[in-house]
Amino acid sequence: MKKDLTLPAPRDAAPAGGEPLLVAQGLTKHFPITGGFPIKRKVGAVQAVDGIDLTVHESESFGLVGESGCGKSTTGRLLTRLLEPTGGTISYRGRDITRANRKQLAPIRSEIQMIFQDPYSSLNPRQTVGTIIGGPMEINGIAPSGGVEKRVRELLEIVGLSPEHYNRFPHEFSGGQRQRIGVARALALKPKLIVADEPVSALDVSIQAQVVNLLQKLQREMGIAFLFIAHDLAVVRHFSQRVAVMYLGKVVEVGDRDSIYSRPRHPYTHALLSAVPEASLTDEADSEGRERIRLAGDVPSPINPPSGCRFRTRCWKAQDTCASEEPPLLRIEGNREGHLTACHFPEEPTTAARDEDVILDPALAAAEGVNDPR
Repeated sequence: MKKDLTLPAPRDAAPAGGEPLLVAQGLTKHFPITGGFPIKRKVGAVQAVDGIDLTVHESESFGLVGESGCGKSTTGRLLTRLLEPTGGTISYRGRDITRANRKQLAPIRSEIQMIFQDPYSSLNPRQTVGTIIGGPMEINGIAPSGGVEKRVRELLEIVGLSPEHYNRFPHEFSGGQRQRIGVARALALKPKLIVADEPVSALDVSIQAQVVNLLQKLQREMGIAFLFIAHDLAVVRHFSQRVAVMYLGKVVEVGDRDSIYSRPRHPYTHALLSAVPEASLTDEADSEGRERIRLAGDVPSPINPPSGCRFRTRCWKAQDTCASEEPPLLRIEGNREGHLTACHFPEEPTTAARDEDVILDPALAAAEGVNDPR
């Protein structure tokens, strides 16, 4: 099979008017596995994040998507320095913060905030809403005009809650309201970057749109950069300007929203997009409109990932080269500037339906009477 010509390109070309805010290069996080008795020793490592490059620009919304367990949340915690990286570098506004200690990170902490996935466990049940939101200001010695209480009440209004909720406790709120409290807490220090770790996955569908629209409004009005982590492709498409796709600790494709969703090149991205449900009047209309790809098996263990391309064990285009050589993240001929793909044999830039569905599960193919295209 003939390869597409690959062209070296700068990592994540900046969108118009946006300067690099947070840059990660070769970012790695391996969690050690210990065993043995009576002396514990390292017997392996979980390669949660394994050498990824990401750039988030000022005032942009950047999406990070992938299956559960691919390393998205770990990446978010590394970028906020809640976890210590095993390797690679993290720079914020041109300053290396990879090994910065607590004192060196103090002035940066207020500029990088995080919204956590579970609104039920991320708020202290023993503290009132006023204490939860006002605490970061007191810890950082910030004295807003009019006092902390006035500012907290203003933040509650900004996120769509009543200022009268100031003295209430978290258990008195619904999940969506709790997440709004978490958003208000993140805004308290006027951050430049917010890492939102699946902020709507624990909420009802009816509430998800409200929270996403709130975040989008804040991003637009306050100029805050967002790293939006999610596995829901529809939500990421609605919120993010650029998107990175992760698989088993690696970034396999990066590009602007239109390129990723309408002209993907990596087989894994194609498989993800083919799984997104779309409304159609008939089954025939759906089958004629877009491709269907169903992968066999589960994601391999991050303790012992496949050699070469990590997606090759589930890929319908895998060849010997894929096992021996890890594909670099490069711009493929015909891609837009800044659209990078890590694949030796990239897919055609379309999500249109194929002549035959890609079904890698032999049992499923036999049951449906479909020939495996491999």
